[in-house]
Amino acid sequence: MATRTSTLLMSRIGLGRALRRLRDDNDMTIAEVAAKLRCDESLISRIETGKRPCSHIHFSRLMTLYEAPEPEREKLAQLHAETRERRQPWWSQYSDIISANYERFLAFEDAAERVLEFQFGLLPGLLQTEGYARAVTGVGFDSLGPDQVDGLVEVRMVRQRKRLHDTTRPLVCMYVVTQAALEFQVGGREVHRQQLGHLLELSDHERVAIQVIPYEKGEEGCQIGGFMIFEFPGDMPEVAFGESVAGNAVLDDPRDLRRMRRLHRGLTAVALSESDTKSLIMRTRDRRN
Repeated sequence: MATRTSTLLMSRIGLGRALRRLRDDNDMTIAEVAAKLRCDESLISRIETGKRPCSHIHFSRLMTLYEAPEPEREKLAQLHAETRERRQPWWSQYSDIISANYERFLAFEDAAERVLEFQFGLLPGLLQTEGYARAVTGVGFDSLGPDQVDGLVEVRMVRQRKRLHDTTRPLVCMYVVTQAALEFQVGGREVHRQQLGHLLELSDHERVAIQVIPYEKGEEGCQIGGFMIFEFPGDMPEVAFGESVAGNAVLDDPRDLRRMRRLHRGLTAVALSESDTKSLIMRTRDRRN
């Protein structure tokens, strides 16, 4: 059972996964369930993936079909009620500039309690200064206008406040980046220097761990793209995002998640310690003065 989460999307995903587990426990296929409920298979599939809300009628029929015990039925009924609430997340005001995929990412980040992330050439979004974020936003997307860039940078800054600073539930962040991410001059000399100083400040944050893979370990960190794994409270399954030129791909297959975890452990093992990383950031910043 998933615990109460912070967004409508997460409630739907939690309910969908609980319904899928019940279907698996009853050894039924989506086609069999759809036939029993006299609906399209796509409807059951979209409910289980959280892409569509479950109606009261379908929820009642599913509970009867799966013979859910009363205690579990009551918990699922509460979760189902949450999926029907008209709650608007903070990013809804930016709906004109964020994509559906980015909205999904924000929902996962907002509900997570820990993130494991690796980045090769850029610093993680929650660590970026406004100048750095502005420099990288819209690169390769010439169709973005100044207002859209401003809005996307603002979204990134709000993410930082909501998950790291002005919050009672700060996200636990476990970051691994390559030394190249420190060395690339993004936004010009002064923006770069300020970004390195900001990293030094964040390295003292009790919920942020930053480790750098040095150049001499290059073969360990140059063969994969960026990725992140979100962990949630309760028994909500993990979700990963893998980065590519086509955008972020959502990965929730247990096999993919195990592979991502192994990758992150391996990258962490070859990276410098947090204290040695801080010294490297300081030396890099001082060279820029």
